[in-house]
Amino acid sequence: MIAVLKQNTSKEQRENLIAWFRSMGLQVHISEGDYHTILGLIGDTTKVDIGLLESLSIIDSVKRISEPFKNANRKFHTEDSVIDVGGLKIGGGNFQIIAGPCSVENHDQILEVAERVKAGGATILRGGAFKPRTSPYDFQGLKATGIELLLEAKKVTGMPLISEIMNIRDLDLFEGVDIIQVGARNMQNFDLLKELGKTDKTILIKRGLANNLKELLMSTEYIMAGGNENVILCERGIRTFETYTRNTLDLSAVPMLHELSHLPVVVDPSHATGISKLVEPMAMAAAAAGADGLMIEVHNNPEKALCDGAQSLTPDQFDVLARKVRRIREAIAE
Repeated sequence: MIAVLKQNTSKEQRENLIAWFRSMGLQVHISEGDYHTILGLIGDTTKVDIGLLESLSIIDSVKRISEPFKNANRKFHTEDSVIDVGGLKIGGGNFQIIAGPCSVENHDQILEVAERVKAGGATILRGGAFKPRTSPYDFQGLKATGIELLLEAKKVTGMPLISEIMNIRDLDLFEGVDIIQVGARNMQNFDLLKELGKTDKTILIKRGLANNLKELLMSTEYIMAGGNENVILCERGIRTFETYTRNTLDLSAVPMLHELSHLPVVVDPSHATGISKLVEPMAMAAAAAGADGLMIEVHNNPEKALCDGAQSLTPDQFDVLARKVRRIREAIAE
């Protein structure tokens, strides 16, 4: 349920109303816009007498929300959320490119890639230290050493970091990481999501391989219900019957998520396609569809990459992609 307050509502009147809602065991999400304040009520709202609520002089309107996701719902928060990451803004018209290798392999590799993608136009550095792999025999990442190398790259380039967490017991290692990524395989790891909801870190959560948008938003709700509203959604492709690509990139998810939610939406065309030559056109399409950012895998020597070399761009290819995406962004802004 949401209650929209009139413009002339005083702070004391608003606080008294909030206290009344909380006395009924409801959580209250407050969203202040330019013209209205919206109170989102979370919990058993059957206790609320809508007729009585609508009769109050400070109430403009009352609406029941049928969707089970509340905190992430645009009806609770009509304006786009803008997430601040190390001074960079994502969402609300602010666009960022995240780039870097699938996994951190060694000191020289991550430093070279970090410096090249920054020069090419990337603003956030990605790199995997903990790698979920289908086969137990594949490279699993450098773990704590990988985080240390990422932090060194951050110090050299000044770029904020994003890296994937696999287990909440490793959270202390992510203190210097600006965005914690929840991968597709962990999208419904609810214990992990609950713990991340207790942090103040920005969380990027990827859509699961076979999950719909409602399920993605419900997973997001686990984080936001814990008090952490710094969340970014990521479309990274879903599994379909198509075999020519690694996954099927669902670009319709971008405008649909923007309609359903106020949270920023980033697209990962690298994992979606699994083929480097498809990354550029899909990145351009994602930008045209209104994505708030891109996540691109870049490696200085893809043929010898320890992880996902087939979908990784070279730094030179990334430069071309970034230039084309900038032109797409300029065109759709007209």
